Amino acid sequence: MNKHLLIIDDEPGHRLMVRAVMEDDGWQVSEAGSGEEGVSLFTAAPQTFHVVLVDMKMPGMDGQATLHALHGIRAETPVVMLTAYGTVGAAVEAMKNGAFDYLTKPADNDELALTLNRAFSFSQLAQENERLLAKVAGQEVEKSIVGSSAAIARLHTFIQQAGPSEATVLICGESGTGKELIAEALHKASSRSKNALVKVNCAALPAQLLESELFGYEKGAFTGAVRDKPGRFQLAAGGTLFLDEIGEIPMDLQAKLLRVLQDRKVEPLGSVRTIPVDVRILAATNRNLRQAVAAGEFREDLYFRLNVLEVVSPPLRQRLDDIPRLAHHLLGQLAEKNRKNIRGISQNFLAALCRYTWPGNVRELENVLERALILSRSDVLHPDSLPPHVLAAPLASQPSAAVPAAAPAVQTQGTAQPQATVPAGTPQAGPYPPELAIAEALGAGSLLEQAERETLLHALEYYQGHREKTADSLGISRRTLQYKLKKYGLIRR
Repeated sequence: MNKHLLIIDDEPGHRLMVRAVMEDDGWQVSEAGSGEEGVSLFTAAPQTFHVVLVDMKMPGMDGQATLHALHGIRAETPVVMLTAYGTVGAAVEAMKNGAFDYLTKPADNDELALTLNRAFSFSQLAQENERLLAKVAGQEVEKSIVGSSAAIARLHTFIQQAGPSEATVLICGESGTGKELIAEALHKASSRSKNALVKVNCAALPAQLLESELFGYEKGAFTGAVRDKPGRFQLAAGGTLFLDEIGEIPMDLQAKLLRVLQDRKVEPLGSVRTIPVDVRILAATNRNLRQAVAAGEFREDLYFRLNVLEVVSPPLRQRLDDIPRLAHHLLGQLAEKNRKNIRGISQNFLAALCRYTWPGNVRELENVLERALILSRSDVLHPDSLPPHVLAAPLASQPSAAVPAAAPAVQTQGTAQPQATVPAGTPQAGPYPPELAIAEALGAGSLLEQAERETLLHALEYYQGHREKTADSLGISRRTLQYKLKKYGLIRR
């Protein structure tokens, strides 16, 4: 593997000596004559350099300041300090602040190569650790996404491909479909997952306040600025910045945002200095930005800067086959939140959910389920706890404006199945089963039959094949369970 060294030293002669020694050892070497130049080179491609060699004593930005800036951009890259004999104490202090090691100038050729190769080995271990963490995070994301539709399968594929990259992603879709969950999943699947995911709702802040929130400000920049405040770009250093409702940013601020995305530097309000930032950008919108560009309401250059990769979060009405699992997942969370014990859900209740078109998407489904959970008089949900507009809905038609086949869809994110907690003295019916409890019903139709079969499979698995416990959890008799197992080919007739 090619080893890449960045040397930051104001002495051209010493840089030349280091280059000669390390190139003979198989390294690729880049040079910078000042701390500012070195930080700029590193900011442009932080993962390109495996080791950085920094002189302690330089005019302008000295070695300590350079080390601090480099670690702010990517702390995993080992930094070796160069020091004269009189400043060894400063080099030791730099090691306390995160430097990998130090060498005295002029460095012995063998010691130089040995130290930098040792730092390279450390760098490789750090990168492998990042890769393994990203892989584990990706597996956790797959477990957490609820649903088995084709849209969910495409979402898994998209996260696996786009998550580990540094590409900017534009997440589009109606309100309530879970765009923020896609951003969280992409962050978790990246090598940045151990650092912060910083979220900004661009529609919730006035333009002036949004600018100071994004870029920060210095003391005295405006009335009330009594101290320096870092912006969200700085707070997300090494991690991910999620710009929600990006389509609501005013035009003048769009130009400033574009410049930051191009240069990867921010200039706090009231400051004449620029600060390099290393962040990955994820953005979301419920607007059609192509139409906004055509109408002159959104900058075309910013749109293309944001739309490196695009993912569409389809409305719930276009993936009704995910409703059974999704409803179960949400009920598990809501039961715990409201301290309610719920054993299952009736077939008629599920049928009503599948008939409704859900203009409010997953957010509306969650509200309806919470209402039903609170108003239900038994531990099995029935249609009488649903709002009238849901009960009165005709059978939902197939979606007429389908998402393109290549566009992945989003699903409500879940975790390990929670166990419902109940107030003291309330009898408990055991843990909430792993799927919706669907009671015996006739004429359910292919969609509901598919859901019913899947429910039986998961319930049997959850109770390890124990049919009496399975039947009880589903709210049906053991004889009915036997009939259903035969009907769906789950046992021999």
